Amino acid sequence: MPRLPIPLTMPANRSESRALRRRRRSEAVTAWAFISPAVLVILGLSVLPVVWSLLLSFQANDLVTPSRWVGLDNYRALREDPNFHQAVKNTVVYTVLYVPLSIALGLALALVLNRRIRFVGLYRTLFFVPFVISATAQGVLFSFILDPEFGAANSVLHHLGISPQGFLTDPSQALFVLVAITLWSGTGLCTVIYLAALQDVDQSLIEAARLDGAGRFHLLRHVTLPALSPVSVFLLLWQTIQALQVFDLVYVTTKGGPLGSTTVIVYFIWEQAFKEFTAGYGAAAAYVLAVALLVLAVVMRLLRRERTPRTKAAAS
Repeated sequence: MPRLPIPLTMPANRSESRALRRRRRSEAVTAWAFISPAVLVILGLSVLPVVWSLLLSFQANDLVTPSRWVGLDNYRALREDPNFHQAVKNTVVYTVLYVPLSIALGLALALVLNRRIRFVGLYRTLFFVPFVISATAQGVLFSFILDPEFGAANSVLHHLGISPQGFLTDPSQALFVLVAITLWSGTGLCTVIYLAALQDVDQSLIEAARLDGAGRFHLLRHVTLPALSPVSVFLLLWQTIQALQVFDLVYVTTKGGPLGSTTVIVYFIWEQAFKEFTAGYGAAAAYVLAVALLVLAVVMRLLRRERTPRTKAAAS
């Protein structure tokens, strides 16, 4: 039987593949044309400053004269600087007080506002409004309220028969007053996030626990809190990062005083870079803070990974 000739289809296939490659190249060029402005902005405002500040931390630089390479001298100086140690101590105290208190108050308010009470929408809004107000406006507002001579706070204390307080001008009170101010504004975020998480708690588990005779405390401990654990981990990490980076409230109210009692790490960095004009030294302090935040994020990530299998095993 004679063999049939094979149709010549190779040129057509090659032309189709070439057209497909040209179309893909055109699509890639178009895509890069659209995203290139965003990429340039990200590189210019985040990546390049990070690399530049890292190199700056190894130099002696006053932002005016040519810099001089000093290696690890800035980091060694930080280790022996009592002002930096005081800033670290103030930041740790501020974080240890603010983070658990804001989370606990946010959870308590969320549990109360999750019930069917009259004007609950109004209450939720009122608790969230302070979070929207900028830290600068908060600082100006509370500077007037807590003024030792003309503030409304001491006026109220006077009517209650309590001696006037120094508040932000008293070294023993200033840091705790800043924690209270931040709680007034930062608790609203925790409340709103916990309120959203409470809506997703499985009601069948709650009803089953109630049928088994569980009271409110046991429901909270064995049903609600385990269901809220991922949200709690997120808030713990978020609030800790925010506390370690506090600056604007300190700048507006106390400027690190009195006697350095409210100098936190970020304010110390700003002071060294733009007040003392030791930019390299300030950059080194900034990278110490960055490493601390990175370690904290990794630890929280690992803890969350370990807790997730346990939660799933307990639920099953």
